[in-house]
Amino acid sequence: MKETEKPRAEDKFCCISKLKVFLLALSLAFLGKTMSGAYMNSMYTQIEKQFNIPASLVGIINGSFEIGNLLLIAFVSYFGAKLHRPRIIALGCTVLSFGCLLISLPHFLFGRYHIESSISQRENFSVMPLCLVNQSSFSLPTEEPSTECEKEPGSLLWIFVMVGNIVRGMGETPIMPLGISYLEDFAKAENSPFYLACIHTATVVGPFLGLLLASFCAELFVDVGSVGPDEITITATDARWVGAWWLGILICALLNLLVGIPFWFLPKSLVKEGETNESEETSEKSVVPLQDNDKNETKQNMYEIAKDFIPFLKALFRNPVYMLFICITVLQFSAFDGMVSFMPKYLEQQFGKSASDAIFLIGVYNLPVLCVGYFSGGLFMKKFKINIYQAANIAFWVSLLEYLLYFAAYWTVCDTAPVAGLTVSYEGIEQVSYAENTLLADCNRDCDCSLKIWDPVCGNNGITYVSPCLAGCKSSRGTGRSVVFENCTCVAASGFSSQNVSAILGQCDEDENCDKMLHYFLILSLVCSFIFSLAAMPGYMVLMRSLKPEEKSFGVGIHGLASRVFAGIPSPIYFGALIDTTCLKWGTMTCGGEGACRMYDIVTYRWLYLGLPAVLRGVSYIPSSLILLILRKKQKSEKLVLLNAPVELQDKEQGAVK
Repeated sequence: MKETEKPRAEDKFCCISKLKVFLLALSLAFLGKTMSGAYMNSMYTQIEKQFNIPASLVGIINGSFEIGNLLLIAFVSYFGAKLHRPRIIALGCTVLSFGCLLISLPHFLFGRYHIESSISQRENFSVMPLCLVNQSSFSLPTEEPSTECEKEPGSLLWIFVMVGNIVRGMGETPIMPLGISYLEDFAKAENSPFYLACIHTATVVGPFLGLLLASFCAELFVDVGSVGPDEITITATDARWVGAWWLGILICALLNLLVGIPFWFLPKSLVKEGETNESEETSEKSVVPLQDNDKNETKQNMYEIAKDFIPFLKALFRNPVYMLFICITVLQFSAFDGMVSFMPKYLEQQFGKSASDAIFLIGVYNLPVLCVGYFSGGLFMKKFKINIYQAANIAFWVSLLEYLLYFAAYWTVCDTAPVAGLTVSYEGIEQVSYAENTLLADCNRDCDCSLKIWDPVCGNNGITYVSPCLAGCKSSRGTGRSVVFENCTCVAASGFSSQNVSAILGQCDEDENCDKMLHYFLILSLVCSFIFSLAAMPGYMVLMRSLKPEEKSFGVGIHGLASRVFAGIPSPIYFGALIDTTCLKWGTMTCGGEGACRMYDIVTYRWLYLGLPAVLRGVSYIPSSLILLILRKKQKSEKLVLLNAPVELQDKEQGAVK
C-alpha cells in the first residue's frame, strides 16, 4: 500500500472489519463510562452520609463531573477531529480510570466510620438507664467535641471525591463526540442509525451493570473487612447506614483502563464503508474535509487548524434547528439529571427501602426496557429510512405521550411515617414540624435529652422516636441489635394501653400498602422508560441530520458543552438545595455541627421531586413545536423546488437519491 493510501474499511482485523472493531471498542468504552456514571449517581447518598454533608453539597460534587467535561469538550470536539481520534479516545479512557481511582482514595484516609448514636459502645451494656432526670449521660460530649473533631481525619476528604469527579469528567470528554463522528464519517448512511443504536444500547447495559454493582456494594458495610458483624448495631434500612461505596469505583477504574487498550491500535482514518479500491479516489472526496484527506494535512500547525473555529461556531449559531434542539436538551437533561441523581434517596425516603434495594429496583425495572427501546428505535429508523421531519414528529409525539403518563406518579404515594415530634405529636396526632423544640414533651422534658442526635427506636405503639431518651425509656435489656428499651413513658403517653411499654432499635416498618404503591411506581417507571427510549433515537437523528458533515464532530461537542453548562452542572445543585429545604431532622457531626439529613417531609419532597421535572419538561415542548414548524416549512419548500424544476433534473435527482 502506498504511503498516501488510506486504510480501507474492508481490510480485516482479527477477522472483523476495522470499522466493526471500532464499533465494538466504542461500545465497550460507552459501557465503561456509563457504568462508572451510574455507579457514582447511585452512591451519592452513601457519600453524603459518609462525610456528613447536605444534599446541596452532594449536588456540587455531582456537578463537578460536568465541570471536568466542560473544561475540554469544545477543544476536544474541534481539534480532536483533526488529530488521531482513536488514540485520543484511548487517552480519555486512561484519564477516566485515574479519576475513578482518585474518588476511592478518601476511604483509605478516612479511618473507621463512626455511627451516630446516643449511647456509645451500645453492644457492651446489658442493663443501662437512659432517661435520668437532670443528667445527660447519653448526650454528645460538650467539653471534648472540638478536640475530637480535630482528630477526625475525614472532615474535608469529600474534596478528593469532587476532584476525582472532575478528572473523570475530563477523561470521558473525547469518547462521545470523537467516537460518534468517526462512525458517522466512515459508515454507510443507512447503517448509521443501527450503529448509533448499538452505542445507545451499550449506554443502557453499562448503567445496568453499574446499578447491580452499586446494589451489591451498598449492602456491604463501608468498613467491610475491618469491622465484624457483631459490631454493627444498625441495619441497611437505617438512615445512618453507609455502604462500601469505594469498592465498586475501584472496579470501574480497572474496567475503564482495559477498554481503552484497543483504541491505541486502530487507524486514524478509514475509507467510507462499502466502497471499493477502484472508487477510492471518489471516496476521498466523500470523507469529511475535516479528516486526514492528504499527507500535507497531518503537518498543519495549530493556527491553521484553529483559523476556522469562529466561522464554524457562527454557522452552528445560525442553524435554528440545532439551536432549538440545544434548548430542548438543556430542559430535558435538567429534569432527567436531577431525578436520576436523587432517585435512590427518593425510594429510600418515600417507600422505606434500603439503598441497596432502591438501587437494585431502579436498575431492574428501568434499564432493560431502555435497552429494548433504544434498539427498537434504531431498527425502525434503519428499516423505514425515516427523514429528518418524520424523525422529529416521531420524537415529539412519543415523548409527549410519556410525559402525560408521568403525572400518574403523583398517585403512587405512601403515608408519612409517624415520628414523634416530627410528623406526629407525642399523643399520635398528625402534624409536621420543622422546629427542634417539638421533640420535647411532658413525658421526656425532665430527661435532659440531646435534641441533636438521631438514634431512632420503634415503640410498640407503632410510633418512631428520635432516640431512646426522647422516648422516655428508663432501662434496657439485651445486647447489640437485639436491645429492647423498657419503661418508656412517651410510649405510654400516646394512649397505648399495655403493661409493657417498650421500644426496639430502628425506625418502625412501613405498612403493607407502601409496598403496593412502590410496585405501582416502578411499573409506571418501566412503561415511561420504554416509551421515552423509543423517542430517543429519532430525536438524536434530528440533531445529527441538522448538521453538515464537516460540522458533526464540533456540533456534537458544542451540544454536549451546552447541556453540561446549563443542565448537568446546575441541575443537581438546585435539586439538592430544594430537597434540603424539606429536611425535618439533621444528623450531628462529631464536633456537634450539622451533618447529613436523616429524615424528610416526604409530602413536600414528593411535590418538589416530581413537580420540578414536570415543569422543565413541559417548557421543552415549546422549542420542540418550533422545530416541527421549521422542518415542515423546509420540506414544503423543497417539494416546490422539485416540482418547478425541469423533468430531466427531477429524474437525475431521483436517480441520485436511489
